[in-house]
Amino acid sequence: MKKIFIITGITFIAIIIGIFFINVYDADKKDTEKTTRVGLILNGTVSDRNWSQSHYEGLKKTATQLNIEIVYQEKASADNIEEKIDSLVEDGCEIIIANSFEFGDAVQAAAEKYPEVYFYHATGVGVGKNMSSYFGRMYQIRYLCGIVAGLQTETNEIGYVAAFPISEVNRGINAFALGVRSVNPEATVYVSWTNSWTDDESAALATEQLLDKYNIDIISMHTDSLKPLALAEERNVMAIGYNIDNSEHYPNTFLTAAVWDWEKFYTPNILQCIQGKFDGNHYWEGIETGIVSIAPFSDKVKDGVAKVVEKEIERMSSGTFDVFYGPLVDNEGNIRVSEGESLTDNAMLNEFDWYVEGVVIDEE
Repeated sequence: MKKIFIITGITFIAIIIGIFFINVYDADKKDTEKTTRVGLILNGTVSDRNWSQSHYEGLKKTATQLNIEIVYQEKASADNIEEKIDSLVEDGCEIIIANSFEFGDAVQAAAEKYPEVYFYHATGVGVGKNMSSYFGRMYQIRYLCGIVAGLQTETNEIGYVAAFPISEVNRGINAFALGVRSVNPEATVYVSWTNSWTDDESAALATEQLLDKYNIDIISMHTDSLKPLALAEERNVMAIGYNIDNSEHYPNTFLTAAVWDWEKFYTPNILQCIQGKFDGNHYWEGIETGIVSIAPFSDKVKDGVAKVVEKEIERMSSGTFDVFYGPLVDNEGNIRVSEGESLTDNAMLNEFDWYVEGVVIDEE
């Protein structure tokens, strides 16, 4: 009789648990039954093979998992961002994503203007009741790309085409240079500014300036123009890309790239919005999340490089090492980070106005 009671009790508990999970499943299903319109504001285009396309492709992956409809606005700028936001709100978008640092003030103002809409600002740091900012620790991948460049170079002169001298870009330059010099202390990284995220002409000029002036055999980039990769292909200079793996378009010179997988961020965070669980926050997620990664190596990469990079990925993923651990010396000989110390997130995000040893800024 006692055994029958125990079995009956277990059966009853199993039924209760089953009902619970059915209810949870139904709740999740209910959350996604209604189509949610998500507005995506891009400073480029959905087919630019660069920064903006990386966001669009990530959101498309999310759309295969959640019941969302993507409404996008291309070629946004500081001059038209407000009207693009207004247009998306009028179009019924309940979530709006803006993908450029320069949109920060407008997104913050719009979040106050439209409290019923959730806002996400890429590369920013602002937060609010209905606003989050987000980014990935791409500097970790820049460091890995620097290792590739440092082991690959024959001339020890490496070019870096960069958009603006802001913390985000400077952080990447410094991480790249630290990666280079961790395996090749004799190498130098020469930086030329485009003063634009997307302009092809300025990117071409900055690239040509480096290639004409120095004996550069590898070039990397932090710009949303593909001109550095195109010119490298024309002039038979090895190249390291950014945002998306463009190896098929530059078959003779492409080595690898620092790339994004935004679905890893968009899917869980958009689901939170749909479920009414939004929490305004600043997200800065690392290599262990899969948001940032290094693209597969082309056959141009030297033997043995992959093993060195894999070892560094393991160290960073385990949390035992990060790029800006001391001692760090700047390019004027000053100790910036002592041994046993590391840069804070705030310093990396907002106060990076200096360059590490081995970086030369070409001012011409």
